[in-house]
Amino acid sequence: MKRLLVLGAGTAGTMVVNKLRPRLDDAEWKITIVDQEPTHHYQPGYLFLPFGDYRPEEVVKPKKKFIPDGVELVMAEIDRVDPAENRVFLADGTELEFDQLVIATGTTPRPDETPGMAEDEWRKSVHEFYTFEGATALGEKLAAWEGGRLVVHITEMPIKCPVAPLEFTFLADDFFKKKGMRDQVEITYVTPLDGAFTKPVASKHLGDMLSERKVVVEPDFMIERVDNESKTIVSFDEREVPFDLLVTVPLNMGADFVARSGLGDELNFVPVDQGTLLSTAHDNIFAVGDASNIPASKAGSVAHFAVEIFTDNFLEHIAGRPMTGAFDGHANCFVESGDGKGMLIDFNYTTEPLPGKYPLPGVGPFSLLKETEMNHYGKLAFRWMYWNLLLPGKELPLPALMSMVGKEQEEVAQ
Repeated sequence: MKRLLVLGAGTAGTMVVNKLRPRLDDAEWKITIVDQEPTHHYQPGYLFLPFGDYRPEEVVKPKKKFIPDGVELVMAEIDRVDPAENRVFLADGTELEFDQLVIATGTTPRPDETPGMAEDEWRKSVHEFYTFEGATALGEKLAAWEGGRLVVHITEMPIKCPVAPLEFTFLADDFFKKKGMRDQVEITYVTPLDGAFTKPVASKHLGDMLSERKVVVEPDFMIERVDNESKTIVSFDEREVPFDLLVTVPLNMGADFVARSGLGDELNFVPVDQGTLLSTAHDNIFAVGDASNIPASKAGSVAHFAVEIFTDNFLEHIAGRPMTGAFDGHANCFVESGDGKGMLIDFNYTTEPLPGKYPLPGVGPFSLLKETEMNHYGKLAFRWMYWNLLLPGKELPLPALMSMVGKEQEEVAQ
């Protein structure tokens, strides 16, 4: 019997086993998925926890609930992979052999990688919302905070869901307005990018939205350290931004076992072919979701669209045929903008977010690069879709590859 081993039961790994189990003969293939955490987190929900819009139980469910029959779930920490021996070593001493390996262990925030970030003021005046614990602690902080200088900060790209810091900024603006204290809060958005976002058209739109909300943007800021004594963040070119409350996005890195296994780059992401997700070094190892180094957003929509392409490719690969599918980096992200509105962006490796309608031209119902109530409802509806359609591997009526249908070209003044 052949063995498919999936490392990581998060979004991408869970979708992989749900997609492949019905298509691989039970008598020929044993599927095992390994993860050390018993609960599955709806990570887009972290954004809403600090503002009291979601309850903690709405974003956490048991992982085993989403693993299909016929797939073995092993709860254990991964120590390392030996690609030469086709073997995975677990921290408890267990060894698992594989014929095909899928790495889907995602990315995590690493505040310890920035001097001063995870030290004296951590979870006091320095917070993050990229973990369940962090988002919950930040909610407690915001509920009692009396105002001052709020700095929303990105350490370095790539990060999980690159629009999330912008969304947090928009929601914070709305939150303080509703509390009647917006004039008591000075908001600064600090980014290593040269603007609000990575793509020119979207960056202009999002930058204008920040300006409308009287948010100061500090671009091209590469952080060197957090100075807890003076409550400032300091860049390598010696710029300083003072804060009373720092909400940071720490450096994002892949799993440490990837480095111990010699499978990753400097950030522990697995180098793969960006179209097939097959390792550039090993013919029986794939990396999906945030664990790979593809030049696409590390977002749930990317994992979903990529797994759609990966599934057929994997079946061709194990049959000894060339893989005919090519993932295009398709990302589709709702951007919460506050006041019951949201924006939608749709883009891929080569095409930046453009205005228009999605998914149907002229009809939508969603508007691209435009704030609407419908986009806000789309964001809220996605939570139900995630638990009930996406994770179980059911088909969604959306194309995996990006389409130009409904999009309008827009020039940005130089």
